[in-house]
Amino acid sequence: MTQLLSLPMYDVQPADTRLLVDALRQLLEQGGIDGWHYAEPSDRLAHWKAPSLLLSQTCGYPLCALLPEAQVVGTFHYDAQGCSGYRYRSRLVVREADAAKRLVDFAGRRVVCNSEDSLSGFHTLRAEIAALQQNGRFFSSLLFSGGHRQSLLALQDNVADVAAIDAVSWALFSRHQPTLLQGLTTIGYTAELPGLPLITASGTSVATLRKLRQALARLVSEPQWREVCARLLICGFTATNREDYQPVSVLVAPTSAAAFPADKPSSSHLAL
Repeated sequence: MTQLLSLPMYDVQPADTRLLVDALRQLLEQGGIDGWHYAEPSDRLAHWKAPSLLLSQTCGYPLCALLPEAQVVGTFHYDAQGCSGYRYRSRLVVREADAAKRLVDFAGRRVVCNSEDSLSGFHTLRAEIAALQQNGRFFSSLLFSGGHRQSLLALQDNVADVAAIDAVSWALFSRHQPTLLQGLTTIGYTAELPGLPLITASGTSVATLRKLRQALARLVSEPQWREVCARLLICGFTATNREDYQPVSVLVAPTSAAAFPADKPSSSHLAL
């Protein structure tokens, strides 16, 4: 069985992602792990559940709600505003005309989220408005865009008024696709949570898990990989486990706590 490796979640600049994969290939081979195949999954959930999964990066919501058997390898640290150690937040993003407003001022306005299975783009915002609802509602309408990029475009096009955008995604867009941020600004942040987890299959051995963690620790600490990491804003690594993601499980458990429109459309994009 050929093992699979992917890094699909912050692939804003694919050439940089491939450089990171090449670095991991060298480090893993030096640690005794070779023969794996790089994958760009079309069905991310099936890919993350595959017994052949060697290493991938998922979102905190799928980890806690949809991937009970996956093993957590660890979590990268990112050099982006809104990140601290292995934790991150989402920016509350609006058009510049609304720069002086607070989240509470968006009652009755339109919200855009990437998908129902996104921690950074949906569930963190649900938690923020839980205490702001009136008569069981807060926003007037909800649009699912399919991704942070599309949510930013919806704000620019005046199709929606507010969105929660992953802080790392924002920083990468600022570097590589700054036009996506034109006319937009941040009015606050969601609560701090563990960042996007790196995972491996449930059947991965303890010895292989240890080798994966050793390779990732070398990646962020050895000088020859510094530029590769910097391209993706990676500045550290913590060998986290499922217990570290308990705050995510707590946040997403009360799914009716926040007042999104009852007639929201359904989706399953597994976006950021």
